[in-house]
Amino acid sequence: MKRREVPTEDIQKLYQRLNREAEASGYHLNLDVEFTKELVKGLLVNEQRYGYWACPCRLASGVKEKDRDIICPCDYRDPDLTEYDQCYCALYVSEKVLRGEKTTGSIPERRGGAPERPKGKTSSKALSELPLPVWRCRVCGYLCARETPPEACPICKAKRDRFEKFT
Repeated sequence: MKRREVPTEDIQKLYQRLNREAEASGYHLNLDVEFTKELVKGLLVNEQRYGYWACPCRLASGVKEKDRDIICPCDYRDPDLTEYDQCYCALYVSEKVLRGEKTTGSIPERRGGAPERPKGKTSSKALSELPLPVWRCRVCGYLCARETPPEACPICKAKRDRFEKFT
């Protein structure tokens, strides 16, 4: 099956949408517009190919369940922004990159084999037994389990410093 070329106006529309959504959520797209639009084009190509926005810089399987972690914005965006000031493909960048204090470059791939989920009945664990700390937004109560709190709360848009470790 031959794929159609992605129209420039589709790329522009999605670029504008992603930029609006990113800024409204406390994130930033890469300022290199030409580079960023190529990534946006990759998202649209993958949408044609697979039916979802698989990261254009990673090899997708074509099985949504297997690729769920790399559907943009991927599960690795926030940890990458925290540690490297950009996500893996550099679509999203930190304030430091935005201000020109840091440049983008290649970063290590975080994606590894996902651990198998237990089959059957699961039991609740005490927070101290969880593999990752749980963070709570002090503004709206949003909870997330990860190494560090997100750059911004996806619910109320509060900045990272408004999160506390939930115990």
